[in-house]
Amino acid sequence: MSAPNITLPGPQNPFLGSAAEGQATTDVLQIDFKDAVDRGLRNNLGLLLATDQTETARGERWKELSELLPNLSARVMENAQTQSLAALGFNKLLPLLSAPGSNPNTFPRVVPAFNYFDARASLSQSIFNFRNLERERSASETLKAAQFSYKDAREMVVLAVGNSYLQAIAAGARVETIEAQVKSAQALYDKAADQQKAGLSPAIDTLRSQVELQTRQQQLIVARNDLAKLKLSVARIIGLPPGQEFVLTEKAPYQALTPLPLDTYLEHAYASRADYQAAMAQVRAAELSRRAATAGHYPTLDIGANFGDIGVTPSQSNGTWQVNGGISIPIFAGNRTHSDVLEADAQLKQSRSQLGDLRGRIDYEVRSALLDLNAAAEQVAVARSSVDLAEQALTQSQDRFTAGVADNLEVVQAQEAVASAHESYIQSLYAHNLSKVELAYAIGDAEHGVKQYLKGTQ
Repeated sequence: MSAPNITLPGPQNPFLGSAAEGQATTDVLQIDFKDAVDRGLRNNLGLLLATDQTETARGERWKELSELLPNLSARVMENAQTQSLAALGFNKLLPLLSAPGSNPNTFPRVVPAFNYFDARASLSQSIFNFRNLERERSASETLKAAQFSYKDAREMVVLAVGNSYLQAIAAGARVETIEAQVKSAQALYDKAADQQKAGLSPAIDTLRSQVELQTRQQQLIVARNDLAKLKLSVARIIGLPPGQEFVLTEKAPYQALTPLPLDTYLEHAYASRADYQAAMAQVRAAELSRRAATAGHYPTLDIGANFGDIGVTPSQSNGTWQVNGGISIPIFAGNRTHSDVLEADAQLKQSRSQLGDLRGRIDYEVRSALLDLNAAAEQVAVARSSVDLAEQALTQSQDRFTAGVADNLEVVQAQEAVASAHESYIQSLYAHNLSKVELAYAIGDAEHGVKQYLKGTQ
């Protein structure tokens, strides 16, 4: 038995966690594959984070849009103040302002307190600002990318739930198989012990069968522990409350799936993969960001207006208004626009490189999933035949031992062959079903197509 793996603390893949819903109940939940996927799509942490990222992108888009929309504000102000004439330079004009023959020093240096009231509405609007326009378009493409990423997160949840569920039901099948092997080993040990007492077989046969029995019992302990841990993993991914008892109702199914031509899958993948659509949206966003950076050299046209009442009091106020507009022409801003263009160029190159890599990765994932599907189907056929042959060999060896033709070494070896054949069959079933889930994800059809793929249809 290999040593258990140790998981060190560190960042966890969000798709392996969840925000649990509700509290644990005393009921034992019956969870089939569809229910597990539906729960995962409600509670999985990776999907919840993708939802938040979409809202963040939506907020960024509104921020850029606000630069293009009119800004309207209102203000009511009551002002009371005094003013120093000396601070404004009137002390130099006092001799000229004073009456002939009067003392200039008697002229007041501080204006007596005065007040005024102003109620005003102001409007500002950007008539032409190509930089802000391109930034808003870039933010819109970023929002589209976030929405596609959310769809891809749903696909990833189905992949995570499918893998975890299939692992758990494979572990359940392994427990059932080893339980049967323990019963068989127990029967062999009892028979060997009885024959030893009757003087029909040596003690070595009893010892050999006892070792075989304890080996199977040890394997059963490990298998049950693995099943319990894998069920905990399923519960974490789909968001069951901690401590909730549940049963996975699906068994390890085998339904042959006839693959379609490779080009059909690739065409479907490039048209449907949400992460590919998100990457293309990111490239468009980067292109628009570069255009926005270049637009820092362009002039802008803005207009502003205000209207309101101003006076000593609201009852003694007069209506006033103002309209102004102008063109701003950038001449030199310390090469800030040049730096923005360099940064936008780098981001654009990075986005294009990532898109090219993703296209190649999609091709690899589709081809790999098809290879795994075909190989797993062949493994299932061979493993099923191996199980039949091993069980036939076990039956014959048991008959030979009962008849006294052979000792129980032959039976023990046959039991080990049966155990190995069953393990290979369980592994091949898991690999075959997982390859269907991976193929559905590779072509962008996991959420809606994985259930049909497991049933052998597409």
